Amino acid sequence: MAETILVTLIIFSSIFGVIFTFLSTRNKERLALIENGADAKLFNSGKKYSFGQFILNLALLAIGVGIGVLVGAMFNNGGMEEGVAFTSCIFIFGGIGLMVSFFLNRKLDKEDN
Repeated sequence: MAETILVTLIIFSSIFGVIFTFLSTRNKERLALIENGADAKLFNSGKKYSFGQFILNLALLAIGVGIGVLVGAMFNNGGMEEGVAFTSCIFIFGGIGLMVSFFLNRKLDKEDN
């Protein structure tokens, strides 16, 4: 019981530490740029994704995971071990869903331009 609590605390504190370090470092870099007279928009030169593209990514990932669970259940009934069947199918079909999402987003970007 104590190991579970300790592992959970370590995981969440590590995630918090990484996010905090990233945000504070980014803030210090931007402040240094502003103090030197440079424009802080240098960091915003990357491509921005719209909310619709984010929802499309999540939807196709969820569809892929759902199909992976169904196929994993069929493989489990066919004699494959439960852990192997579900885990492999979830990752395979989730990855396929993300790949389809990538190609759909790329197609939508080409149509916008």
